[in-house]
Amino acid sequence: MEFKRFDALLQKGADELAVEIGDQQSGRLYDYFSELKRWSRKVNLISRNASDEEIVEKHFLDSLVLLDLLREPNASLLDVGSGAGFPGLVCKTARPGLPVALVEPRLKRVSFLRHICRLLDLSDVEVHGRRLEEGIIEGESAFTWVVSRAVAEIGDFLALCGRFREYGSSVVCMKGPGYLEELDAISEAEEGWYLADTKKYRLPCSGAQRALLVFKGVQAPTNHSDTSAQEKEK
Repeated sequence: MEFKRFDALLQKGADELAVEIGDQQSGRLYDYFSELKRWSRKVNLISRNASDEEIVEKHFLDSLVLLDLLREPNASLLDVGSGAGFPGLVCKTARPGLPVALVEPRLKRVSFLRHICRLLDLSDVEVHGRRLEEGIIEGESAFTWVVSRAVAEIGDFLALCGRFREYGSSVVCMKGPGYLEELDAISEAEEGWYLADTKKYRLPCSGAQRALLVFKGVQAPTNHSDTSAQEKEK
C-alpha cells in the first residue's frame, strides 16, 4: 500500500473516531506499517491473511482510540502483552512525548518493537522482554495507565494488576462485544477494582464493536471509630 492510500484510510478513520492525526504523525505511522508488513513475512506478528485495510483499521486505528484517555499532561502508559506494539507503540508513534513501556515475552516480537523504536527515533520508551507476573518492573509505579488489548479475560488481568492499585494507576481493558460476559464472571469489589468508565465505539470500516473499560482501585473505607479512639488515647 502506498502512503497516499494509507494516509487517506488513516485520516478518514481517525476523523470518524474523533482522533487527531497530523501529517508528520501519519508519516511515522506509515513507516511503522511498512515495517510491520515486511517483518510479518518471516515473523508471526499479525495474521498473514489480513488485508492492508484490515491492518490499518484493526491494529492502528483501534490502538489510536486509546489516546483519548491519555490527555492529562502527566499521562504515561504501560502496555502489557504488547505483541507487535498494539496499542502502546502505536500511541507512542502518534504522540512521541508520551512515556511508554511495553511488556512482551515473545523474543521475536521484542526484537521488532525495539527495531521500530530505533527506526522512528523514539525516546522515553522501554521494551521489557518478559511477563508482568514475573515481578516488579523498574519504574512501574510511575505509570498512570496500564492497558491490555485482548490479552486476557478481564478478571484475570485485574488480578494480575493488583499491585497497581497501590500506585493509583488506572487499568484499561480493550475488548470486543463479548466484554459483558467477562464482566458478569467477576466480582469487581473482590478484585479490588471498580468499573469507572466504559467507552463504546465501532471501527469505521467493518463496523466491529469495541469498548474501552476503565477500572480504578477501590479505596479502603476510613474507620472513623478507630480514629476517634486513637485521638482519645492521645
